[in-house]
Amino acid sequence: MPNENSQTFVFFGVGGSGKGTQVKLLTDFLKSRDGRETIYIGTGEIFRKIVESSESNFDTRAVKELMHSGRLIPDEMTNKLVAEAVESNLSPNKHMIFDGYPRTVFQSEKFTDLVKSIKRENIKIIYIELSEEEAMKRNLLRGRKDDTREGLSKRFEEYKNNVIPAMNYFKNKDNYQIFTINGEQSIENVHKDIINKLGYSL
Repeated sequence: MPNENSQTFVFFGVGGSGKGTQVKLLTDFLKSRDGRETIYIGTGEIFRKIVESSESNFDTRAVKELMHSGRLIPDEMTNKLVAEAVESNLSPNKHMIFDGYPRTVFQSEKFTDLVKSIKRENIKIIYIELSEEEAMKRNLLRGRKDDTREGLSKRFEEYKNNVIPAMNYFKNKDNYQIFTINGEQSIENVHKDIINKLGYSL
């Protein structure tokens, strides 16, 4: 059984919402508060490690091919890779943060099975909400070559059609709480909001 104080968090937020920064700030906060490490399960990191690895098996070859062609990794494969990452990192006394997963309703269904199997309870979902205009503005300011207005609109649309329903799947479910945070504030205030809504004090 996990220690009753080990927490499990899931972050949702469109590109530009500052999700990565807030994951890091929460990780640092939890460490300073109770000395516990946090296991980070991020699909971006999982896929990146596969692309950079020299390992060659069916999964790594398939992920590399999909990533290089700019296609999405299928749900089944994503579920499998996340489950493997959880299994290899699992420690009952550590906090856990999921980032970039689940992204579809099917992944959400598998996620509920996964957390049940590792006996994690009271899952806290942190949704950093950002308007399309603000997301567009922030992403264009980053100046990445592949960030065009058209491309960003498509990504935002995909987020609304797939990721928001994936998050809403947990609404009114026992064992799950969703905390909506205004992502249009300063980094510091977003962090403060997250801490307050989670019931901690800074």
